[in-house]
Amino acid sequence: MIVPLVLTFAGLLVVGAPMAVAMALSATVAFLIQGSTSLKLVVQTIYAGMDSFLFLAVPLFILAGNLMEIGGITRRLVALAHALVGHFWGGLGMVTVVGEILFSEISGSTTADVSAIGSIMTPALTHSGYAPGRAVAIVSASAGMGILVPPCITMLVLASIANLSVAALFMAGFLPAFTMAALIMVLIGVQAKRENIPRQGRFSWKRLGATLLDALIALGMPVIIFGGILGGVFTATEAAAVAVVYGLLVGVFVYKEIQPRQLIRVFAHSAVLTATVGFLVGAAGIFAFILASEKIPQAVAQAILSVSRNPTFFMVVSLIVFLSIGLILEGLPAVIVLFPIMQPVSRQVGIDPLHYAIVATAAIGVGIFIPPLGVGYLIACGIGRVRASDAIRPMLPYVVVLILGLLIVALVPGIALVLPRFLGLY
Repeated sequence: MIVPLVLTFAGLLVVGAPMAVAMALSATVAFLIQGSTSLKLVVQTIYAGMDSFLFLAVPLFILAGNLMEIGGITRRLVALAHALVGHFWGGLGMVTVVGEILFSEISGSTTADVSAIGSIMTPALTHSGYAPGRAVAIVSASAGMGILVPPCITMLVLASIANLSVAALFMAGFLPAFTMAALIMVLIGVQAKRENIPRQGRFSWKRLGATLLDALIALGMPVIIFGGILGGVFTATEAAAVAVVYGLLVGVFVYKEIQPRQLIRVFAHSAVLTATVGFLVGAAGIFAFILASEKIPQAVAQAILSVSRNPTFFMVVSLIVFLSIGLILEGLPAVIVLFPIMQPVSRQVGIDPLHYAIVATAAIGVGIFIPPLGVGYLIACGIGRVRASDAIRPMLPYVVVLILGLLIVALVPGIALVLPRFLGLY
């Protein structure tokens, strides 16, 4: 079944079919050609892929992120980031990175991240002297790093696939995210100083206090989410529900920036995005089922292990594979299809499952922002109104820095594992 599966899938992608449709139809064609399997299995597997309590967290975090975007929370978090790092060389670029970290702690979605942060920061960066292509590159690199900042939809799906603790996976993402963020900020500072891009004023304790006070309620959301999960008060799904209620109350009654008529659009947009993600997860599930039934994971394992059983070699191979697939596919289907194939091999060579899940998440996050085909990169270009070809050159140094950060995280397991172990989660 592999040949018709791959050929049909590739053909559908070439003609522009949506990813989920390409996966579901190629699986159907493979079963039809095989002739011995009921097509009911396609529907049952797609449904089973979405039918989990943990998956309920996905639409709730999507909705929470959308409520943040229109409720004034994102703007206040960016203002806080500006007060913290805006006075450095390249301060406004660094604001983008810090703002992404703060926003990612609540939104859970890379698409929401690049849309919200990009729409605010891209015009600000260009008005402050950054070339449009550079502005897009900074937003893309920040969002590529931001996938590691929990909560993260990819992490939720991975936790379900790999049978890992959501709390442990969330905590494991923080230090790798900070490592990659630091590298991005160093590059931004060096470029800004070299090109003499003006600083954004001086540091002010008064301004920091004012912006912190204004953002205090917004910062309450990640405190509630992570405090509740780590304290055992509620699950990740329940935390997502609390985030929705909190975002709604803050946007409507505290900041008063959400109008009742806007809620219909927000709920509709969240429902459409949830349906897209759900179908994507289900379709990727049936695709992965065929790969597993044809023993592709075993073949891949045998091929890799026949070359070397060295963990470092396997990590480098994994990074190349995940980056390449992330460049072509969207994040979730790439994880769902690839991770079950690669994870058994990682166990055989002695790599910690939690560490490997973080490396896979980071590599997929970087892959979708690699030009010229990365989906996230194209979204950032669209928001910045920059042709994809014009942002490739400014993006290349950031791709190098992101891959350097990936290598550090991949080759130093303690960066990912120290927090979960210190907190007794793993």
